Amino acid sequence: MQGWVTEHHPTRDGLTACVQCGLCLPVCPTFRLTGRETASPRGRIQAMRSVDEGQASVDAKFEEILDFCLGCRACEPVCPGMVPYGSLLEGSRAEISAQRPTAYRRLRRWVLGRVVPTPALMRILTVVLRILQRLHLIRLVPGRFRRSLSGLRPLDHAPNRVDRESDEPGGIGLLTGCIQEQWFPEVNRAAVELLRNAGHEVSIPATQTCCGALAAHDGHAEVAGRLGEANDRAFAACGTIVATVAGCSAHLVDRHGDGAADITAVIAAAIDEGRLPMLPRSGQKVVVQDPCHLRHAQKSIRPQRLILEAAGLDLVELDDAGMCCGAAGLYTILQPEASAELGRQKAGRISELGPELVASANPGCEMQLRAFLGEGYEIRHPIEMYLQALRRHG
Repeated sequence: MQGWVTEHHPTRDGLTACVQCGLCLPVCPTFRLTGRETASPRGRIQAMRSVDEGQASVDAKFEEILDFCLGCRACEPVCPGMVPYGSLLEGSRAEISAQRPTAYRRLRRWVLGRVVPTPALMRILTVVLRILQRLHLIRLVPGRFRRSLSGLRPLDHAPNRVDRESDEPGGIGLLTGCIQEQWFPEVNRAAVELLRNAGHEVSIPATQTCCGALAAHDGHAEVAGRLGEANDRAFAACGTIVATVAGCSAHLVDRHGDGAADITAVIAAAIDEGRLPMLPRSGQKVVVQDPCHLRHAQKSIRPQRLILEAAGLDLVELDDAGMCCGAAGLYTILQPEASAELGRQKAGRISELGPELVASANPGCEMQLRAFLGEGYEIRHPIEMYLQALRRHG
């Protein structure tokens, strides 16, 4: 058996921290969907152990087991052994990429390493999508992509994107995000306005690039490392790197610790400290959807609730233990059936609750929810809702 071949492989300490207790089973979306042990965190860790101990190899079966995982990290908060499941998963996928470099994986590596981090190419893609939206031709997109793209916000009337600044950085450096910058620019603009209203100096480094989260989750560790190093240089003079995408902020926090944060944490802190106001109750209800990389990876659920309460909204909880919506980066493309079933379950729960206003702090989740909820629902980032409320109150 070949075993591990890269420096990114799962560590022995991480693998042996799992005591196979099974507390992860009820919170794992894929186990709940299938009931299969190999679709659970402890089952996947057992597969990793088998490779680590030379009893199995990185073969097609191992790849199938790991690829079915959402990477939602719901298992981490309930684990008594504090198993670093996210890093074990990324390390195992790095091994799959190294030992089984199929044409499809090479294509994904090129897209995530070259296309997505290049603003000019992303702008071209955005123009194409805008034309398809305007002509109502999204239905012509191949099936695996069509469902996700059907959840895009209208691109026709998107406001100007925030300008990348090359002057001396301030205290906070804003990561604009490869997807967020092109498809959800309103969120970044809200972030800049609120941060400056709260008294923060905000810099948007001109040389920044994709954070590398998508590449890391798909097993392209060297691509993620290269992008991370480029951003280290771009944000070198910033005190804190802030991201408006939960998946990006989780990746940055894993890399930089306290030197990075999600926008919801920073805005909530400003509200707590009185630098941004609490508004009177409006009586309008909002369903709160927790992105996995906020709830599970960063263990952060209070900030977005505080922001929504400060906007004068009444919160309606899903009470589904933060079950993943099925978006999970590339999962909608790689595992469309499982992704769709989870999306239907989440949308069904939201529709049962009644309110047609939904808060979500991650673009992938927003697209997934919009695709399954359909028309009639307004889905926005919590900071957008807060800024809108501030403007209504002058």
